[in-house]
Amino acid sequence: MTSLADAVLTLIRTRADLHRWGAASEHGRQMHQAVNVLEAAVPTTAPGEVYTVTHKALASAITVIARADDSSGIIGDACRRLLALHTKTAAAAKVPTARLVDWMMKFQFEGEVDYFELDPVAYAPALGETGMKTYRARLNAIRDRLGPRPADRWDSSNRREWFVLEWNDSRLAVFDHDVEAIIRTHARDRKVAAWYEDTAEALEEIGEIDLAIDWARQGMDFGPGHQSQACGELWCRLLSQHRPHEWLGARRTVFDRWPEHSTAARLREAAGTAWPQHREHVLDRLASTPSDAVMFALSTLKEPRLAWDLANQLALSDGRTWHELLKTYEKIDPIAVLPIHARLVAADLREADAKRYRSGARRLVTMRRLAAGTGHAHEVDDLVAQLRDEHRRRRRLQQEFDRAGLP
Repeated sequence: MTSLADAVLTLIRTRADLHRWGAASEHGRQMHQAVNVLEAAVPTTAPGEVYTVTHKALASAITVIARADDSSGIIGDACRRLLALHTKTAAAAKVPTARLVDWMMKFQFEGEVDYFELDPVAYAPALGETGMKTYRARLNAIRDRLGPRPADRWDSSNRREWFVLEWNDSRLAVFDHDVEAIIRTHARDRKVAAWYEDTAEALEEIGEIDLAIDWARQGMDFGPGHQSQACGELWCRLLSQHRPHEWLGARRTVFDRWPEHSTAARLREAAGTAWPQHREHVLDRLASTPSDAVMFALSTLKEPRLAWDLANQLALSDGRTWHELLKTYEKIDPIAVLPIHARLVAADLREADAKRYRSGARRLVTMRRLAAGTGHAHEVDDLVAQLRDEHRRRRRLQQEFDRAGLP
């Protein structure tokens, strides 16, 4: 085994029990280190050696993920990095096309797991014209063996094969720059907003920008859900890159459809010097969701006084948003934040929960710091005494107060 193989494969392979989430995540981080070593070796190591080690590392990584609890996705991400490197190193190493096609077919149709797809577009440089013809022929042979496509592949005993064939059809349509095939394989029956996004991205990939913009807009208009919002974000990105004069109007449209902190922030960015023309409209629309309005004023506009006024005017009730606002506004008016802190302490202590007790104790410590040296210091201490008495039967709460150094 070469020094590169030794350095990489020892980090990928393991006999440890990875059915526990923590152990799997730790090993996944180790696998990413292995990929880092491989990627760093590309410029200075013979292409054949890098490919061989990458190929072995990928095989081992698939074996690992097959028996691991990869709830965190760390191992899966390492596998995807290896797959991306595999496409490049195969081309650089000039792997024989027949061998590469055999491997691609086996990986997809007979592999140990079916979590990953191979992209024939990415492998095209390695396969060349002859290899791509061979690859298509192998796919068609399987299609012929399966017979007519079922109305719902999930009802078929060959659902894995049909999924792989459909995936390859969609990617080969991109490789062929075939607009009609892209629409047919990506948009399908046009009943899901996400399929419009897939179509737009594929059209962008082949340089059909006007069509990509149109399909992204159609997806945005599909409905009110998050998939349509994702199409709206794609629509805005495409316009910002290719029709910048339409970007601001698109951002305003997306914000009006989904008036949230995130869409408001992106509208603010697109508006630039024209922001004053949109400011009142944005704040009015955000008022229906106080937490979005407050966070927009606080983190995007960087106007803590406005955020404070909005929080009070709009009767903000979200504790997390108040927490973020208080961290900033206490530097402006430390006394004004005390009643809000007290309200949040009461919410923390409403339930018997050690974590909430600690949170409440830390907040009381903050209140004492803010009130120190002012006429409100005794009020905070009185509140602590009142809470200790009110919850005198909660031993764990008393312990957390003691640990925090409260009187």
